[in-house]
Amino acid sequence: MEIAKSVQQIKPSYIREILAAASDKKVISLAGGLPDEKTFPIELMKPTIEALPEMANVFQYGSTAGYQPLIDHLTEAYKLPASHSVMTCTGSQQGLDLIARAYVDPNDTVVMEAPCYLGAMQVFGLVQANIVTVTQDEFGPNIAELEERFRTQSPKMFYAVPDFHNPTGVCWSLKRREQVAALCTQYNVALIEDSPYRELRFSGDALPMVSEFCPDHSIVLRSFSKVASPGLRVGTVSGKHSYLAPIIKIKQGADLHSAVPVQAIVHGLLQHEDFPKHLDKMRDLYKKRHDTMFEALRTYLPSECKITPAEGGMFIWVTLPQCDTFALAKELLANNVAVVPSPVFYPVPETAPSAMRLNFTNATSEELVIAVKRIAEVLKISKSKAEIEAACA
Repeated sequence: MEIAKSVQQIKPSYIREILAAASDKKVISLAGGLPDEKTFPIELMKPTIEALPEMANVFQYGSTAGYQPLIDHLTEAYKLPASHSVMTCTGSQQGLDLIARAYVDPNDTVVMEAPCYLGAMQVFGLVQANIVTVTQDEFGPNIAELEERFRTQSPKMFYAVPDFHNPTGVCWSLKRREQVAALCTQYNVALIEDSPYRELRFSGDALPMVSEFCPDHSIVLRSFSKVASPGLRVGTVSGKHSYLAPIIKIKQGADLHSAVPVQAIVHGLLQHEDFPKHLDKMRDLYKKRHDTMFEALRTYLPSECKITPAEGGMFIWVTLPQCDTFALAKELLANNVAVVPSPVFYPVPETAPSAMRLNFTNATSEELVIAVKRIAEVLKISKSKAEIEAACA
């Protein structure tokens, strides 16, 4: 049986492949966006897990929109206006897929930042969207470029990760948030605000979500994978009732509803009195690891490298001297360090500048320093080879 054309054009996830290769215990993996397993709040979830046998209702078919006690809790926690609602999904990745299937026809234009989240590129590729990009600086997307895309290409939506962007770690400034929201309102473009890392701010002041400035032109994706456990596969989609209605219709056909017992566990976790302390511990741990990696990168990497620190999230972005980043990643893996090269995060890989994404949340501080030293050594060797080849040319 022939595979659908929309699937044929989708490449396998490089990150999934490299994570498989990095499963060797000798490899220090800076590749995946993995939370530290030691942070999973299993003890906080135990009371609900142990009570599940007495909760027969959660083992029955449930509402497509989600487990009602959890929905009620999130509606209040997210401070949603009366015109908005929230639904649960099987990880925010499913939420993004449902949005794309509900709203994007083949050749509809979707704007994204470049570099951008690989999983979003895959989702929009499957619905055969016309993906156009805007560049990014330390404050967020290039506003002049964004307005030009909105004005000339009439996109349906702008997908973005404003808080601790994947892969660059950039957090949009307040001014940039207001500017983007104003453009989405002016040009009637739906903002798809993906916010899986927002709770992981470990320095600086919290900023309003971009969607708060354009609530009637936005859909928000949130996830519990980073603050609870990825294995739970619970995320949410929120927005106007009219925006969510077709998404719920698509989910009905996809899986009827997400696992109700798991939603009940998440609800119990969010209500636990020690959940805020759990978040504080995660932030403290990740700040220590971020600072350790950043200082090691500044100490050991060549001066030509540009290192972008983060105020939260999971990633540091390192811009490199011009090189073959896939070859570099392969060489690093041979030296027992896994990283993700920049072309993976671009719809047109050939346009990617030389850079790499480094994860700091799933390795110890000691391992992070060792990994950075190995990266520095490989870069030093690569530079020496390039200089010899240039001299002999």
